Amino acid sequence: MATLEVTDIALVQPSSHQPSFNDQTLPLSHLDNDNNLNVSFRYLRVYSSSPSVAGKSPSAVVTASLAAALVHYYPLAGSLRRSESDNRFELYCAAGQSVPLVNASVNCTLESVGYLDGPDPGFVERLVPDPTREEGMLNPCILQVTTFQCGGWVLGASLHHAICDGLGSSLFFNAMAELARGASQISIQPVWDRARLLGPRDSPWVGAPVRDFLSLNKDFDPYGQDIGEVKRECFLVTDESLDRFKALLLDKSGLNFTTFEALGAYIWRAKVRAAKIEEDENVKYVYSINIRRLMNPPLPKGYWGNGCVPMYAQIKAGELLEQPIWKTAELIKQSKSNASDEYVRSFIDFQELYHKDGINAGSGVTGFTDWRYLGHSTVDFGWGGPVTVLPLSYKLLGSMEPCFFLPYSGDAGSKDSGFKVLVNLRESAMPEFKEAMDKFHKGDEFVLT
Repeated sequence: MATLEVTDIALVQPSSHQPSFNDQTLPLSHLDNDNNLNVSFRYLRVYSSSPSVAGKSPSAVVTASLAAALVHYYPLAGSLRRSESDNRFELYCAAGQSVPLVNASVNCTLESVGYLDGPDPGFVERLVPDPTREEGMLNPCILQVTTFQCGGWVLGASLHHAICDGLGSSLFFNAMAELARGASQISIQPVWDRARLLGPRDSPWVGAPVRDFLSLNKDFDPYGQDIGEVKRECFLVTDESLDRFKALLLDKSGLNFTTFEALGAYIWRAKVRAAKIEEDENVKYVYSINIRRLMNPPLPKGYWGNGCVPMYAQIKAGELLEQPIWKTAELIKQSKSNASDEYVRSFIDFQELYHKDGINAGSGVTGFTDWRYLGHSTVDFGWGGPVTVLPLSYKLLGSMEPCFFLPYSGDAGSKDSGFKVLVNLRESAMPEFKEAMDKFHKGDEFVLT
């Protein structure tokens, strides 16, 4: 059994002092202040040993590159707090602040744990910091380097979602990686300016159908719902099974669907069925859409705050289970038609008008996100890109049962072509859901009914 030992916790400060480190309070955008983002997001990257960096210490490399990157990304060493004026998040920055870096070692090889492609969940949890909500505000960024006997290592990260989204965090980690590989400066300078770029209009108004999907309830905590223990499982989706399924949908509907629409529809329905959701309950499919180029004008390339808004498809659970699966895929496809500069502005203005009233999407929400193209593979500290990227959080987009589309591990052995689907689901529903995924893999006609 693998044993993990924490050797020390370093407090890493920016490698050089800048006047901008002096006491100041930075405002966050209205997107950063979405109630669903009041959570620390946890994930890990796995790096294999490499002859090209023999003798180098992963901890020393990460420590030095983190200190250098914090010169540019110093807000990550700050502390989140609530504004006295409107109770929104703001970030307090001061000289002397730091990012905690946990250093640990494990008495096994990466190969022995399958490159963390599907290991014991209890072991994986110890590779990533797990702060309380209060600790996550005090230290919105906490990192952990865990070395393995083979020379490989894992970079675990806990980042408060109010600070940045997946694309924003990728900018930061890529800056660290560039500096680790010897760059004298980072290729993309970070841009803050959040309140101006994504603030409300002078006369806030909601012209897009944002209110159709959101409710107001100050007492509702999307991440406090009692659905029992949530389990995490990884499933293979081969190119063959996916192509066969999409061809069947095309034959029945005459419509071409993306992987996200087709597979998302199948998983959404299978999860609702397995969870035994009441027929008259409203269920929602939620995903984030990148607004960086959708905005007019587009956001700057270096903008690293939350640059996504949630998009929804909704239907009664009974209707979802009864209608042909292609109808559900079409519902998801149609939801994308709302994506526009006006939808984003309306979402921001809705946050301005009703933030104090407790904006939420209610219960019955299933979150979906695609991590295959977020730039994780480019985060190379000298060991090559990560062979595994694994999210550990099950609180995302107002959902306690999110689903992630993930690339396959590079060193996890011989795999069929395709990708992984990481599913979080209440424990009571997982056995039936596994059966549904097995039928999808086999191509049973059941998938269309």
